[in-house]
Parts: sequence; structure tokens; C-alpha cells
Amino acid sequence: MGRKVHPYAFRIGAIKGWNAKWFAEKDFSASLLEDLKLRKGIKQKYTDAGISGIEIERQANKVAVTVATSRPGIVIGRGGQRVDEMRKFLEELAGKRIQLNIHEIGQPELDAFLVARSVADQMEKRIAYRRAMKQAMFRTRQAGARGIKIACAGRLGGVEIARREVMHDGRVPLHTIRADIDYGFAEARTALGRIGVKVWIYRGDILPETKPENEDLGAAEMTPSAAETTVVVTETAKPVEQAKPRTRKKADETAAPAAATATAAAPEDKPKRATARRAKVNTEET
Repeated sequence: MGRKVHPYAFRIGAIKGWNAKWFAEKDFSASLLEDLKLRKGIKQKYTDAGISGIEIERQANKVAVTVATSRPGIVIGRGGQRVDEMRKFLEELAGKRIQLNIHEIGQPELDAFLVARSVADQMEKRIAYRRAMKQAMFRTRQAGARGIKIACAGRLGGVEIARREVMHDGRVPLHTIRADIDYGFAEARTALGRIGVKVWIYRGDILPETKPENEDLGAAEMTPSAAETTVVVTETAKPVEQAKPRTRKKADETAAPAAATATAAAPEDKPKRATARRAKVNTEET
């Protein structure tokens, strides 16, 4: 199912968050319809602003809208004039007070929607689709992406029968949940019809923070255990140091009497050997 599940929805709750951060019990459908109107109105009115994502948060009588754009200067305008116009426009759509936040996208080459939009814009300007796809792949890889895949479907090259062509570079692991994969879709409106552009960008892995095993234990419980271990180490170390000289003394004491007996026995053996030699000499003379 890697080719069928939406890459963003597949990772919600694991490494991705929700684009709509609010909760409602009775008026859920009305709030959802209001969100759709806000998103559609922003994207239709500000098509040249490079808007990639819109997050909506709700409170009692207040709606916070965060717009992620690659061209914040176009959205803000001179002295914030266009921001005020956008706020008034959204308040008319929602009928509530709107708090508008503008977030700048640092690397547009790593945003799948912006890459798809750039490829579609080039197709609308009658640039060859293969050239547009290769240029987008090269720029994305130069920006630091681990992998990218681009799929274009429609009357490519002006043919009568629509077809689909896919290009990819690097790895795009769709089944790996920890993989940070961004997905974007755009349409190119050409003279011969619409051409769909899909982009998958693999930006690396997002690993969960590993918790230490003793994280649940408090500091008061940790310090006594450390003290106990140090006490045990010191207690076991002292007897070992005292036992070494004792064993050496015993060995020296046992070795000293043996040497004394050997030296004492040596003078007793010498006269016996001398008398034996004399006896042998006397027997030979006789």
C-alpha cells in the first residue's frame, strides 16, 4: 500500500502533526467547512506567494491561522499592508476574529508542493517536461535531500493518448514510518489539457527520543544506590590489600624453618660421611 496511502496521513501521530489543531463535539461539520473556506480562499487569492502549508488553531471566539510561505515579502507587503488585507478577508469568510501568523520556508527546494508547483509552471510556459523534472531533481538533491521521486501524468509532449512518466533519484522509503517524506501535488493547465505533477521528497529520518532506563526513578532514589555501591567497593577493597602481606609472611615463616633444619642437618651428615670413608680406607689397607 506504499503507493496508495498518503505519505503525510500515514505518519500522523508518529512524526507528523495535524494541520487543524482544534476539537469540537456538536459543531464539528461547521468548523470543518469553515477551515475549508479559509484554506481555499488563501490559496486562490495568493497564488503567487508560494504558500505551501496552512495550520489552523481554534479557541473560544478566536482563530489562529499560520501560513507557511517561501515569499514572505509578497504576503506581508510594504509596512504590512497585505497582511492587514488578508486578515480582513479571512475575518469576512469566517465571521470571527483572526490572528494571522506568517512563517517563512527556509529551503523551498525541500518542500514537495513548491517543487511540484515549479515543475507545473515550467510546463505551462511550454518547457519540455523531462527538462523541468530533471532540473527540479538536481536542485532538490543539491539542497540536501536523501531522495526524490517525480511523477507526471497527462498528454505529455502533446500526444493524443495520455500517459504517465516517473523519474526518481536516491531513496524514497514510503513504508518506513520514521522516514520524513514530504508529498506535494500540483496541476499544469496547458493548451492540450491538464497535467498532474506529484512529488515525493525524502529528507531523512526522524528518530524518537530514547528515554533512559532510570528516568522514572527520582534523584532521592538514585543517590543512595550510588552511595551503597561506593561503600561496597571500599569494603571489598580493604581486606584484599591486608590479605596480601599476611600470605607473604606465612610463606616466609614456613620457608625459614625449612632452611634452618637443612643447615642444621648438614653438619651432622658430614662426620658420618668422613667416618665411612675412613672405614673404607682401613679395610683396603688390611
